[in-house]
Order: sequence, then C-alpha cells, then structure tokens
Amino acid sequence: MKKLFLLLAAAGITLSAAADEGMWLLPYLKKMNIKDMRAKGCKLSADDIYSADKASLKDAIVIFGGGCTGEIVSPDGLLFTNHHCGYSSIQKLSSVDHDYLADGFWAENREGELPAPGLAVRFVRHIIDVTPEIVGNIPSIAGEREYAEIADANKKAVIERLEEQYPGMEVIIPGFFGNNQFFAFVYEVYTDVRLVGTPPSSIGKFGGDIDNWMWPRHTGDFSIFRVYAGKDNRPAAYSKENVPYKAEKWLDISLKGIDEGDFAMIMGFPGSTQRYMTSYEIDNMLGVSNPQRIFIRGERQKILRSFMDRDQAIRIQYAAKYAQSSNYWKNSIGMSRGIEKLDVKSKKQEQEQAFAAWAAANTLPEEHYVEALPLIESYCAETREPSGKMQYVSEALFGAIELISAASYADQLSEVEMQDRHRNFLVNFYKDYNADVDRAVAKRMLAIFRENVDCLPSFYTEIIDAEFGGDIDAYVDYVYDNSRVTSLDKALDMIENDKEAVKEDPAYKMFASAYALYDELRGRVAPLREKYSEGHRLYIAGLMKMQPERAWASDANFTIRLTYGQVLPYNPADGITYKHYTTLDGVIAKEDPEHPVEFTVPARLKELYAARDYGRYADRNGKLPVGFLANCDITGGNSGSPVLNAKGQLIGLAFDGNWEAMSGDVAFEPELQRTIAVDIRYVLFVIDKFAGATWLLDELTIK
Repeated sequence: MKKLFLLLAAAGITLSAAADEGMWLLPYLKKMNIKDMRAKGCKLSADDIYSADKASLKDAIVIFGGGCTGEIVSPDGLLFTNHHCGYSSIQKLSSVDHDYLADGFWAENREGELPAPGLAVRFVRHIIDVTPEIVGNIPSIAGEREYAEIADANKKAVIERLEEQYPGMEVIIPGFFGNNQFFAFVYEVYTDVRLVGTPPSSIGKFGGDIDNWMWPRHTGDFSIFRVYAGKDNRPAAYSKENVPYKAEKWLDISLKGIDEGDFAMIMGFPGSTQRYMTSYEIDNMLGVSNPQRIFIRGERQKILRSFMDRDQAIRIQYAAKYAQSSNYWKNSIGMSRGIEKLDVKSKKQEQEQAFAAWAAANTLPEEHYVEALPLIESYCAETREPSGKMQYVSEALFGAIELISAASYADQLSEVEMQDRHRNFLVNFYKDYNADVDRAVAKRMLAIFRENVDCLPSFYTEIIDAEFGGDIDAYVDYVYDNSRVTSLDKALDMIENDKEAVKEDPAYKMFASAYALYDELRGRVAPLREKYSEGHRLYIAGLMKMQPERAWASDANFTIRLTYGQVLPYNPADGITYKHYTTLDGVIAKEDPEHPVEFTVPARLKELYAARDYGRYADRNGKLPVGFLANCDITGGNSGSPVLNAKGQLIGLAFDGNWEAMSGDVAFEPELQRTIAVDIRYVLFVIDKFAGATWLLDELTIK
C-alpha cells in the first residue's frame, strides 16, 4: 500500500505552525515539540514528560470518570480534578440531610472518605504505534468499505494480542488523522475511587451558568478523590480491605505563582475537535444541529429550573443533569457565535480552494484526492434533512423524556435474569428521577416535536390523534398515570413478576414508536457515511501531503495529549484588555443577592477575606489569586487537567475555555483562545484556611 505520509516522518517536519496550537501526541514530543518547548522556557526533557521505559509525568495523569482528566498529587493516590468533573459523584452521594453540593464535604481522615459507586480512573500504561499492523495490508485501490473492513479486522486481532500480553487491562485503538494512523492505548482501570473533599458549590461552581465560559472567572473549580487498590496495588472492586494506591509518579505543587509570559503546559484527555471540518459541515452546524440543540435544551432547562428552584430534593436530583445539559447548550451558543463572528467558514473555503487546486495539479486520479471534497459536500447535502430529524428524536425524546429511557431499561432488563447489578442500576436511576418533573418536560417536548418535525413517531397519529383528539397534554397524563415505570417499586414488580407486561406499558409503546422512526432515519443516513469517511480521510491525508513542512496535530479523540504555550492576557474587543489573573477581590465584588444560585459567597470565605488571612497562598502583592489564563489548546475532556510550569510542577487545574474563542474546536484562534484555570494557590487555600483539612496538605509535595 502507498503509505499516506504517516507521521513517522515527523522528524523531518519543521515547526512552522503556531506551536500554541496543537494537542500533541506524547510519543512524538521528542521529534516534533521538545526543541520548541525548551525555547519557550520548558526545563524538562521529552523523557521527563513521556517515557515508555521509566516513570514520567504521563503516569500521574488519568482519565477521571467518563469524560474528564485527573492528576495524582501524592504517593498515596490522592487525586485532584475539577468540581464539575466530580459533580455527578458528589450529587449521587448527597441527600437532603447531607447536601454535599450545597455544603461541601471534607473527610476528617482516610476512614471518612466516601466510596463513589460507578466512578473509575484509567492510567495509561502503554502507547503503541500500530499503524503498520492496521493499514499495512490494505490495497492502495481499496474503497472506503474495504478499507474499513480490513482495518477493523486488523484492529480486532491487535486488541486480542495486546489483551493477552497485558492481562486484566483495557485496550483501545482509535484512529488519528481521519483513520490514516492508529495507536493502541493500554489502560489499567481502578474502580475503587473515594471522595475526599469538595468545596461547596458556592465556591466550586461560583458563577454558575452566567459565568460559564466567561472571563474574568472566579470559580474554585476543584474536588479531591483518592484511588484505592488491592494489597498488591492492582485494581480491585471496592472493599474495606483495599488500601490507597501507591503511585509510581505524582505531581509536585508550586507555590511560586505565575507571571505574564511564563511557560505553561497542559496534559490531559481532550475529547473531540473538528479542526479539519469543511465549510459544508459548518453550514449544517450553523443551520441545523446547533440551533436545534440550543432550542430543545433551552426549553427543557427552563422546566427543570422552575422545579429545582422550588424544591430542595428536586434540586439535588437534577443538579448534575441540568449542569450537563446547560454546559453543552451554552457551548453551542458560543460556538455558533464564534464561527460567525470570526468568519471561520470563509477561512475554510480558502483552504478548500487551495486544496482542490493542488490536488488537480499534483496528484494522480487513482490517488482520489480530487474526490475528497466532493464526497464530503455530497454527504452533507444528502444527510442534512434526515440527520436533523434524528437529532430531534435523540434530543427531544430520548434525551429529554426520562420515562422513555426507563421503558427502554425495563425492556432490556426483562430479557435477562435479574441480578443485583440490574437492580442497582434501577435504584440509581430512580434515585434521581421525579415523575412530575418528567411529565412537564414530556408535554413540552412532544409539543415542540410536532411543531418542528414533519415526520412523527406513529404514537402521534395512532394514539394522540386517534384516542385523545390531538390533545398532547391529555395523552401525556394518561401515560404517566398508567405506566409502571414511573417508580422503582412498580418497575421492579413488573420486570420480576410480569415481564410480558413491559411491551404493553404505555411508556414502552412511546419508546418503541420513537425508536422505529429513529431507526428508519438512521437507515437513510448510514449508507452515506462511507462517503464522508472516505472524503475526510483523503482530505486530511492530502492536506498533510500538500504542506509537508507544517507540524500537523490530530483532532482530539479522548486520548492523552500535551499542549503548551504561555500565561497571557488577551484583548476581547477594541479598547478592552483582560488581565491574565483574577483574585478573591473579584469573588467578593461579584456577590449578588439577586442571583443567589450563581453568586453567593460563603460566610467563612468573607471572614477570611476581611482578615486578609491568606497564609502562604497570597501573591507578592498580598492578594489571593483565584484563576489565570494560558494560551494552551484544550477542549472538553481536558477539564481537570493539570496546568504545569516549566519544571513540570502543578500550578493550576484547567476547567474552561473563553467565550470569545468558542469556535476553537473548529478553528484555533491564537490571539483570542485561552484556557481558564483555577490557581493551585486558591485550591490549597480553600483546603487549608477555609475547610481546615490540613491533614491533606501533609501528603502533598509543595515547593
């Protein structure tokens, strides 16, 4: 097969691209990045950051839960991450009597640390370039289907080999650069993870939805967990006999602080970017997917908030759900705003025109580069309508109406022997479920579905129209009054004692009808996906061949990456300059009784501020730092990632991007794009002075 200029040749590529852009693969740091990093002030070698043969910084960085990053900060498995990353676990451990979201939680000793069911962390044990094994036997004339089939078969064989080589570990092989390159990642998964400490939401979520994605920011976005292991230091299911994980590598912490221009780097697990997105995809994003998401989630969130503001128990039940929905909702608003304001589409079109001219003049027809953009354009045009309708089904029905999910779960569990884990699954689901809230959401969602989609699930005509005269509210009341999946007791009774009744349940009929429509739409889209996959793969391959002197970075795919840059301010608009840091002064100034959910300052924090009792955590001017900015390249999944100084010491935790550069997942904007981080000095201040959990400081290595 003709090799698609794999980055194995990266040693010969010069770093002409802005080095601040890029989520860099660790195995290539020595070839691609370390020279530039050291020129910018880094004091470490590439082996200090990533080594396949000895402990390195990489070994202190973990996947936290299902979508965040964490870092080990002590030899006994103590872990820092964001408050919003731990939010779901904190919520699950909370109740009206023990509201850890509102009040915070601090274990007095290790015996007081709380097991967090369902939470896991993943350590990267090995990273292996398996590109030759995956694509080496694919014919150069292979079409996309043959390419994918051979690559998938090869991946399966490599995974089986590595699982045998590394027993008990998890192996994944994601694609890079549009499936032109492949790495195997071998993870060791620890499932006994315990909550050690978290500030109240008035610190950890200060600013709430109003400040989300905004700068200046004053959020103490951190929480603390500990990883536990069996006596052999290997992963083990939760047991009182387990012991704290003995870390091979942990991060030192710096109290020196930061200055403008300082070197900064971030290591973590960025989730997803689309830097190779074309103008055709941008059209669909701006015209269909983002507007629909913004509208649907906004309507649901208004209903959730109305219930949460009236009832403390409901607030706790729906806190994590609301936060997860709202975060991506506001992200979509900012993404559309940024793409339009920064004219990203025109920039993409310029790149596409250059690519088309290059492909026509410099490549052979059998290489198919000239077909790349037409394939993507055709896919986007043909799938715009059915994909938009699929999104409505997934967002407004499956994603918004929890009773539909409950009916689906009941059906799945009725098909297998009931076991404790199935019961536990339902217990956890109903713990955070309120049928009255869901009933109100269902009425609104079914109404907006009918108003905005011209093909409806069959239950609209067969039941709502035929039996309820088109009255959606009456139909919803009937479903919720008669379904047996509106509560745990009724659902368990049906699943265990009356399995045949599941498919006759009115909620299940709604689910089955919605799923049938979704499956029909998916059937229209799926065959066209090959067009996009082939076009995307060829387009990225061609771009890299067109500009071999450029340092190309693969899109994020939730694998460990490193990004680096500097601590810097920015200018969001004419006449406005934002400093690179914030202090506790800003927290106090933002207190707002009219927005108590977002801007309440705890009494203890005000006492410490009044006394200027900052201890060793104040800056040289006697202020207490809270947050800072760096021009590093991050995205979702990097939440909780360590921000490190030139010596590799922890100076902060990344938790957000900035509003003005929300288009960054599609196009990096070096003048505007900033990472927002909580200063480690504020984290330690809260642990020490605010919470009095000084026993935790004893196991940290503080420089």
